[in-house]
Amino acid sequence: MTPTIAPAPPGQDICWVPVPAGICLFGDRSRPIKVRALEWTRTPITPAQLGTGPGTAPMTGLSQPQAADIARALGGRLPRSVEWEYAAAGPGRRTYPWGEADPEARLANLRGGPGTTTEAGSHPGGTTPEGLLDMAGNCWEWTSSPVLGDGFIVRGASYASPGLYAKCSFLNAAPAEIGSPGIGFRVVRQK
Repeated sequence: MTPTIAPAPPGQDICWVPVPAGICLFGDRSRPIKVRALEWTRTPITPAQLGTGPGTAPMTGLSQPQAADIARALGGRLPRSVEWEYAAAGPGRRTYPWGEADPEARLANLRGGPGTTTEAGSHPGGTTPEGLLDMAGNCWEWTSSPVLGDGFIVRGASYASPGLYAKCSFLNAAPAEIGSPGIGFRVVRQK
């Protein structure tokens, strides 16, 4: 069941970050795909932002359809995989959302860290130049891009992932109905 959204408490409002249009050199083959300008939630969505609880760690444990329903209720949608990769890698095709430096604790919550999600945005060293936080680590993020077998692509790696998974071009998939403690979501909307 999808949670009912209530007004966010003061100070927990959703922050939207513009990411300009451009060409994504998508995947390992660097296939050029045009991506439109979108506004992104600065972090994965948290229970506090939805008014469903006090938690400031990413909201996880939702199926892809539940996450998509919440995204629509917030006036947006889940990003497509190519949009996610472009927002993480930028037009210059960074290896990691923060640049070329190898992952470390100050940049992302990955394997070897606390072993669970942490407060959204608590690794500011890993911020993209556009201002997006937690694009790598903390939790995988649902996309709207389907895969064979009733699943969807997830991007960004989680607290249980090795550093290799934090690369902007790395993608994974999960069954649509799984509610994993390692999968959350963020929302995009048209500018």
